[in-house]
Amino acid sequence: MTTPHTIAVLGLGRMGGAIAARLAAQGRDVVGWTRSGRTPEAVRTTDDPNDAVAKADLVLLALFDGPACRQVLDEVRDSLRPGTIVLNTSTIAPAEAAELAGRLGPAYVHAPVLGSVPAVAAGTLQILAAAGPDTRDRVRPVLESLGTVRYAADAPTAAALKLIANSSLAGAVLALRDALQQADALGLPRTQVLDVLELGLLGGLVTRKRSFLTGPAAVGVATFTIGALAKDMALLAAASHSPLRSAADLADTPAGPEADIAVAATAPAVDDAVLEPLRAYIRGHATGDPTHFREAFLSTAHIEGIRDGAFVSWPLDEYCALFPGRPAPDEPNRSRRIDAVDVHGTVATATMTLAHGTDAFTDVFLLLRADGTWRIANKAYHRRS
Repeated sequence: MTTPHTIAVLGLGRMGGAIAARLAAQGRDVVGWTRSGRTPEAVRTTDDPNDAVAKADLVLLALFDGPACRQVLDEVRDSLRPGTIVLNTSTIAPAEAAELAGRLGPAYVHAPVLGSVPAVAAGTLQILAAAGPDTRDRVRPVLESLGTVRYAADAPTAAALKLIANSSLAGAVLALRDALQQADALGLPRTQVLDVLELGLLGGLVTRKRSFLTGPAAVGVATFTIGALAKDMALLAAASHSPLRSAADLADTPAGPEADIAVAATAPAVDDAVLEPLRAYIRGHATGDPTHFREAFLSTAHIEGIRDGAFVSWPLDEYCALFPGRPAPDEPNRSRRIDAVDVHGTVATATMTLAHGTDAFTDVFLLLRADGTWRIANKAYHRRS
């Protein structure tokens, strides 16, 4: 059995960064690359993925989706050494896994993982690997250092099994949400409810995610995001040619795609129509196009807050004039999250967090429903640098 000497990890997000750090901590020669600019201190990194793979005999992919995998592999393919193994831990569609396996042949190992960042650190991932007999022996030391390996017949089977596993997780999250909403309606204490739920079939999920379930939506660092799970459910829906309730329900959770999946269980169920003006507002910031703000707000709306130490109250036209019609230069690094929505008949309130460079904003909205359509009547904001 030949153990890989140099490992290139392409993708240093939550999972990729944790995997790279664990492999480096075990004394392996690891070099990492990421498109996001986030680089873990424990791992040597490079700005060019071709530099990362040039001396590697194993290239580990930890990317968000299939298009990202194809794009990165297209970029580095000419820099791969003969005999280099590509080990893909990303969650992608079965057809995408089959395509990559067809392009790379026996050098491609599809190995999606079950578990999140804490499982990486503990070496307790469950890994679904598809590899030929010769390649299997070469990747086994790396995979077994990350967790327990279960072998699948081929790459599309491994990819499909991962989606099925995540489907059950999505179902558990939604079942937990239903239980918590029913408990709230009965006036039961949240702590006591969680104690009882830990005794049942949802116990493992409740135990792992308790800090998210008892605190505000922003508590803790996300280990598996709503956006990632919703993406996986959309892949499963497309691959199985069947609509999945969980995909739509998770995608519409007001907490936002970057929140941990457990926040989906604590977020109130909100009619889609209430969320639409908030989404239009987010599109306005993302694009810099004031047309989206005019879709989101009533024409009589005002936007109010403290700017440079003075109170400001902009009518909608003045607020729209602040936007140039194009995204901000640092838009890829900005984020927005709907934190909470409360509906009271024909009125609703909502809060949102915006991370814009060094500034963070808390936006508080008052919404009204008229003629069956929700619009933002007013917005107040707090800015902190």
